[in-house]
Amino acid sequence: MRRISTLLVLLAALTAAAVIVTPGALAVAGDRLVNVGSPPSPFSQNKQNEPALAVDANHPNVLVAGANDNLDMEACNAGDDTTCPFTPGVGGSGVYFSFDSGKSWTQPTYTGLSARGCLGAVGPDPDCTPEVGPIGTLPWYFENGLVSDGDPALAFGPAPGPGGFSWDNGSRLYYANLTSGPALKGFEGIAVSRTDDVEAAAANDKDAWMPPELISKQSSATFADKEQAWADNASSSPFFGNAYVCWENFVGNGAGALVVARSLDGGDTWSQKQVTPAHAVPPKMWGQSGCTIRTDSNGVVYVFYEQFQSPFTFLPPRGTHMLVKSFDGGRSWTRPMALYQITDPCFALSFDGSVDRCVEDGIAGARNDLSASPSVSIANGAPTGAGATNEIVNAWADGRDGLNNEHVMFTYSTGGGTPGTWAAPQAIESAGDRGYYAAPAISPDGSTVYVVYNAFTTPYRTDTSSPRGLVGVVKQAAISSGVPGAFAEVHRGAVGDPRGSSQNNLVLEFLGDYVYAIATDTYGAAVWNDTRDAADCPAIDAYRLSVQTGGAVPTPAPEVDCAPNFGNSDIFGWTSAP
Repeated sequence: MRRISTLLVLLAALTAAAVIVTPGALAVAGDRLVNVGSPPSPFSQNKQNEPALAVDANHPNVLVAGANDNLDMEACNAGDDTTCPFTPGVGGSGVYFSFDSGKSWTQPTYTGLSARGCLGAVGPDPDCTPEVGPIGTLPWYFENGLVSDGDPALAFGPAPGPGGFSWDNGSRLYYANLTSGPALKGFEGIAVSRTDDVEAAAANDKDAWMPPELISKQSSATFADKEQAWADNASSSPFFGNAYVCWENFVGNGAGALVVARSLDGGDTWSQKQVTPAHAVPPKMWGQSGCTIRTDSNGVVYVFYEQFQSPFTFLPPRGTHMLVKSFDGGRSWTRPMALYQITDPCFALSFDGSVDRCVEDGIAGARNDLSASPSVSIANGAPTGAGATNEIVNAWADGRDGLNNEHVMFTYSTGGGTPGTWAAPQAIESAGDRGYYAAPAISPDGSTVYVVYNAFTTPYRTDTSSPRGLVGVVKQAAISSGVPGAFAEVHRGAVGDPRGSSQNNLVLEFLGDYVYAIATDTYGAAVWNDTRDAADCPAIDAYRLSVQTGGAVPTPAPEVDCAPNFGNSDIFGWTSAP
């Protein structure tokens, strides 16, 4: 399959016109580095990706971001210099705070199990032994027999009090993430951390965080993945304060159902409900994942997700965006509704060391398995619900026009999201951009919509020696009577070379599965994956090509054979706040 896919993309790539931009090492005006406490070297401590972003609707100057952050992992030179493992027991869920609408960021330090001191030396030396020490990730996991494993999902809601939920009680931040560890049955679960004091949490106060709550029901065969979180944040809702987390619950042979957990008491206790059938019938019903969960001003809960086709049968595979809704605060759910077809931008597969993965920028590129999944925002009038239009917007990357013509697609519904109420999807990317991941945010009053996306600026590469380009872009449109106007580019980041990013096993690039945006009635903000400060490594390029073609190039030692900033992927952000 790997050889066939390479031949398929070769023919298309020969006619593609390159849009090459020299990778920039300097920040573009308006850019903000979000992971300000993460080091530029060594790998993989300098690896950050898959950002999430949340705004406190009642204090809209307060933003919190999350990301997969490897800053506490061992360096490659610890032990065998050619291996760069995820250190067992060490967490990877980073958190970052802004109190000026995203104009500046802080990254706290707590204590927990850490391997950031395991730097090793050139040549063989003893394996790393992590110790209790400084961590830049969520606290209280190690102490509770758990490990924070990334895939962040953040949401603000009202804090509970004696009279129930009220903004007068303050705001509560929920941080959901993948979780493993000795206290967990199965391969991977979902846990939620919470804080009611973001100022103290940002100031290194570990006690500002409550211990993580394991919310997924686990068995020895369970693997939970791709979770998203939300809290009903409009006080007009009869279910104001409810917290929700959706995820795909894989069991056994890969078949799995979409699950939603809800909490009625601020996250102290959770109930779990299956909301879709468990099926994985290839080729046309290969699986389902990529959920997004939101509420409108009336408390209706919306869960969007993608129904996949098998990429091993169809290139590119066609999928469908699906919707289930709850009108009683998550107690019961409608049957799944098919909304419209999409095309996953998967035209080639590369071997990542264990399985074949969809890639878009070139052979041995970054996986894009979920880039066509829905990302949704609703104008629910938070924090009060006043003035809500309840318009729903959706954005995703799409391959309907073929290799090297991948789009950022956008659509909207003013009719509750049900089939037949969606506008015809339109491509909104800037010229020369090949959409990779996208996310929208509509203001609570429904007057403005923002879309952030990552895009490749070069055509698909059939080699690993030619430069590649990755960029973060933000676009904005005004909305009149529910109809968005033309999208204008309001920010364009510096272009970096994604070859400088890496999976920990070094076989493929790694950029992750998410970008994220928020909107208030006065400003918008966004975060994305960025490689402007990552160095390409020719030795890694040659090794990756060898893996894909069945060659025999030995595994390089990154700290010996590459520049110090190889692997330095970052989270950058933008805000329209003055």
